[in-house]
Amino acid sequence: MNNKTIFISAIFAILTGCATLTSDAMTQIMVSFSDGSDGKCTFNNKRGSWSGAVPGTISVRRSDDSLRFSCKTDDGRDAAGSTASEYGAKHLASVVFLDFGITDAITDKHRSYTASLVIPVESKKITKADTTTSSSENSYEKLKKLNELKEQGIITQEEFDSEKKKILGS
Repeated sequence: MNNKTIFISAIFAILTGCATLTSDAMTQIMVSFSDGSDGKCTFNNKRGSWSGAVPGTISVRRSDDSLRFSCKTDDGRDAAGSTASEYGAKHLASVVFLDFGITDAITDKHRSYTASLVIPVESKKITKADTTTSSSENSYEKLKKLNELKEQGIITQEEFDSEKKKILGS
């Protein structure tokens, strides 16, 4: 091997071994609520804060600390928590090469978060007031909402039949 080949091989190894050069500082996380609700979430770590719609994909900055989240469903239920930062394998490669991982440790590009996050939310509490809506709604709309509750398993067939009789005045 000549010196030029050795030099090019060394440069290639250095460039491919460092997460700083092969990883983006931002990472994408697919986010959803455990019950399929829509809403919004704010994520933060020591590198910044990001918000987005749920379900959806949110781009966040990699960091060595946990990614904290604060969410609210469209119907007003709150959820909060965090997900841990994971140590990526690319950092181990950069230790062997030129910078011994120093650049990666400063930028946190060797860290990652889970690619998909399901945020647990409490089940929506259904009250009788939810099944018997205001008098301004017509019977069709009331029955439609009642049927949705039955299909979602929130109320039983017996409860559905009972409320249906009240709506129809039977």
